[in-house]
Amino acid sequence: MAPSFGMFSRSNHKSPAERTVTLIGKPGCHLCDNAQAVIETVCAETGASWEKKDITQDADLHHKYWEQIPVILVDGAQHDFWRVDPKRLRTALGA
Repeated sequence: MAPSFGMFSRSNHKSPAERTVTLIGKPGCHLCDNAQAVIETVCAETGASWEKKDITQDADLHHKYWEQIPVILVDGAQHDFWRVDPKRLRTALGA
């Protein structure tokens, strides 16, 4: 097996199925509902997994993202907020 050399390693390139999309929102938020619909569709098409976090249940998320919800993360890094563009999300997932 060849050694891995950090940024030069091909293992850094994940397939969509190895990626996770996180939706940070709150109950009763219509923009969050719209974002979830886009995320569900794109993840179903690409094989990526997704999760939902309630900003009202996490003080750290509340402090960091309250004025931006819904916030969308890809593999823990902020991808977008307020609205989700399906084409842009597919591209971020490598699809």
